[in-house]
Amino acid sequence: MALFDVLLDVTTVTVALLAVSLVLIVGVGRLRSIYRDGLRKRIAAALPYLVFLGIVLGVMGTFRRVGSDLSWVVGIEISSYILDFEGGAVILWLQSFESSALTAYFTGVYIYGYVYLLIFPFLAYLLASDHQPFRTLSLAYAFNYVVGILLYVTFIAYGPRNYEHLGVAQFLYDTWPQSQLLTSEVNVNTNVFPSLHSSVSTTIAILAVKTRDRYPRWPLIAVPLAVSVCVSTMYLAIHWATDVVAGIGLAVIAVWFAERYYDQYVMFIEWSRDRALETYRGLRQ
Repeated sequence: MALFDVLLDVTTVTVALLAVSLVLIVGVGRLRSIYRDGLRKRIAAALPYLVFLGIVLGVMGTFRRVGSDLSWVVGIEISSYILDFEGGAVILWLQSFESSALTAYFTGVYIYGYVYLLIFPFLAYLLASDHQPFRTLSLAYAFNYVVGILLYVTFIAYGPRNYEHLGVAQFLYDTWPQSQLLTSEVNVNTNVFPSLHSSVSTTIAILAVKTRDRYPRWPLIAVPLAVSVCVSTMYLAIHWATDVVAGIGLAVIAVWFAERYYDQYVMFIEWSRDRALETYRGLRQ
């Protein structure tokens, strides 16, 4: 199976989950109201924040590709410390509950559930009555990614699946080997501390709870799914428990940062938008 086929599979499942969630969580009534009123104003208001997030992800994505080489020059190797501190105790304990159903569940959560968890809150908050949740999420997500990539360069760490003597199983690659086509595009073996799967998922879960007045059903899905994502990274031997705890800590800081500097963030984005529009109009004259 080629990378395109894997991406098509993930996209199909994710789109189906998003469609169902929009109906069950956002609600048919609200969707109809938004359809009648039009999406143009909502998209226009959200666009500068999406552009900002896209720039951050693009820049850090490029830095991530060169960062793996840079980390061997300036980074600190911490794999041995994690191995001495944690060993294989947590991973082997989780894998002791192994079953075909559990492996299928955590594999699905790690691939499909995580992608769904990344995308749905942006859609839901775009359709919310106010813009604050959307803006807060965009800043918190950017913070996670920037700090996470910088920590990947600072700390060199291999995941538990790279230590054969521990006797941990690689359920993800054993049961769905074509997933390596996808994971190899976005990650390298030394990018494990902290777990960005855990940090971003936890960020989304925290904000789901904080915004439960907008979508009361969303935390009932986001929180268990975020917990499942965190556990899946250890059950599948991709991350150490240390990585997951660090990721959760990063999520707490990211939410605090996004709320603490929300006003400054909005002012910066609005100022940047106005300057960009002025430049564009000047070029057209």
